[in-house]
Amino acid sequence: MTTEIPPSPHKQPRKRLLTGGLLVLLASLLLHLIIISWARGLLVLPSGKPQDDTMVVAATLESEAPVIPKPKIVAAKPKPRPRRPAPAPVVESPAPVAETTSPPANEPSTASTSDDKIVAEETPEPAAPEAETGIAYKIDLPPSASLKYDIQKIPKEGAPTYGSGTISWRTDGQLYTVDGEFGVLFITALRFRSSGSITDIGIVPELYSEKRFRRSETNTHFQRDPELISFSASTKFYPRTGGEQDRASIIWQLAGIGRGDSEKFVAGTSIDLFVAGTRDAETWHILVIGQEDIVVDGTTISAWHVARAPRRGSYDQKLDIWLAPQLNWYPVRLRYTEANGDYLDMSLSNLNVSASH
Repeated sequence: MTTEIPPSPHKQPRKRLLTGGLLVLLASLLLHLIIISWARGLLVLPSGKPQDDTMVVAATLESEAPVIPKPKIVAAKPKPRPRRPAPAPVVESPAPVAETTSPPANEPSTASTSDDKIVAEETPEPAAPEAETGIAYKIDLPPSASLKYDIQKIPKEGAPTYGSGTISWRTDGQLYTVDGEFGVLFITALRFRSSGSITDIGIVPELYSEKRFRRSETNTHFQRDPELISFSASTKFYPRTGGEQDRASIIWQLAGIGRGDSEKFVAGTSIDLFVAGTRDAETWHILVIGQEDIVVDGTTISAWHVARAPRRGSYDQKLDIWLAPQLNWYPVRLRYTEANGDYLDMSLSNLNVSASH
């Protein structure tokens, strides 16, 4: 027979104490977790304000961030607006050219301006001959003659040298030739020839040839078909409109103007003629300086002094001419001045006038 031992009245309180301790411990842990979560911001305690207020605050914070893209919209809209008035000046400026370049009216004007530049480069001074032809000169060319000159070559530094030269002017009223030869110290420094026809505007060159010491001969062609001036020593070309001269014929054209229209010779005025050289051409502004006394073969005569000064930056020669009205306006003195200051002075020593050609 077994006997049950009744539980001790002191053991039940111990179990309750243990259970109560565990509950306190769990509550303490839970409280710590709540405090830690609140400190880290993971848990938001109710503040007495309605939850809607917190949502409104969150919404306003999110709506402030996207304010940045607004300037992009404002900057993008005005860009197309200035493009609309742009075609207006383009249409107005090429309006006079539209008749010659008929095709597209809406194409940009850069193509036409580039073409104009190309034409300007190929014909550097197309307006120069037109300016010359607008001046009405009365031409009366002098009779054929042979002229001999005493030559002095005066360097900027050093002693001068001496020589002689000749210019032969031949004409029958329809054709002409000019042959020249200058030499110093028994050396032919320059030989040239100009030939062509004579019309109511005076000398009309067809070919100009020039040969300098130790240099190849050059030819300048005054073509008739097409009406162009071309060069053997250069690829440039110029249009012919009438009145053009070369470096040899220019002297005799001035003599013809003096004989036919002496009123053009007024001190301080200029006579403009389009002159071709060996490589290019340009308008020569012949300044009328005035009348000066020149000694020719022991006799003092009055001559008109005219001069052509090259443009700035050019290495071309300066040319001074003295034309004597008492001697059919023949050139009684010539002076060629180089860019470095050296010059060649030619004084008439003998004149033989002849009507033959």
